[in-house]
Amino acid sequence: MRKPPHVIEIFLNPGEFYFGDRDVRIRTILGSCVSITLWHPKLLIGGMCHYMLPSRQGRETRLADGKYADEALGLLFEEIRRSGTALEDYEVKLFGGGNMFQRQIDAGQSHIGIKNAEAGRYLLKHHGLRPASEDLGGAGHRTVLFDIWSGNVWVRQFAPKDIEYCNGS
Repeated sequence: MRKPPHVIEIFLNPGEFYFGDRDVRIRTILGSCVSITLWHPKLLIGGMCHYMLPSRQGRETRLADGKYADEALGLLFEEIRRSGTALEDYEVKLFGGGNMFQRQIDAGQSHIGIKNAEAGRYLLKHHGLRPASEDLGGAGHRTVLFDIWSGNVWVRQFAPKDIEYCNGS
């Protein structure tokens, strides 16, 4: 599928989501955060979320917050309902959950990225969705590009860099 002549570029910060049509490219940068993309191959509509944590853990509020996996996915599901389409007609992809801290990598410790990835997998399975592809875990951050006109998601992972501190001497 060819790129539309006038592409709208959307950049998602942590806690944000976007749902749009074939003229949209969504970008984000993920560290330990996770993004889920949903794409309707016939209508060329879809969306992406960028969540930071698996859940709110008991903190009550009236408004859904895209910072949390379950609520971010719920916000996307609401957009699907508004579009009059069925969830099962969407292709789903899952990205992120990297380890950003060299000490944890060296020690083989669990980290928030793993928990975010597990939350995404669990939620998709709970809703009867199976990812067409995923790129989760590992070390470092990722850039993610989602072209709604084609459903293609482009991912590039960068290794963590050791931080050097200068003591001023």
